[in-house]
Amino acid sequence: MINNDVLRSIRYMLDLSDIKVVEIARLVDPAFPLEKADVQAFLRKDDDPDYVECSDRVLAHFLDGLVIHFRGRNDSLPPRPVETRTNNNLVLKKLRVAFELKDVDMHEVFAAAGFPVSKPELTALFRQPGHKNYRACGDQMLRNFLKGLTLRVRGA
Repeated sequence: MINNDVLRSIRYMLDLSDIKVVEIARLVDPAFPLEKADVQAFLRKDDDPDYVECSDRVLAHFLDGLVIHFRGRNDSLPPRPVETRTNNNLVLKKLRVAFELKDVDMHEVFAAAGFPVSKPELTALFRQPGHKNYRACGDQMLRNFLKGLTLRVRGA
């Protein structure tokens, strides 16, 4: 899925302002070069001349910031390195951690979006890429997860 769409969906789901998106991304690294104008450019329509593609680095900082925002920082552990490449599985994993979703919750989120997922399908999404049962999360699956999570967070 396009990083801009993921950012747009999460921003809508949590009703975040542009400044709040910047603050969340900077929870991981206070010196991260992201400004309100950058966020506004990421959120524009694709055909807008001021539209800018959201990089994997920006999305990774934002997702890691969400985890810290909702769950707090664990100072007893060394900080995790920020991923350089994001994919749908990583987005799913970060949102699962941020919202503290268990398997049952994940099934409910997918079901709320009208996209039921079996238990083996769900566990395959969270396996390591080299594992024989690993399954890549498709755009449709991530879109439905974001839709179901929005319904859960914002209410029907």
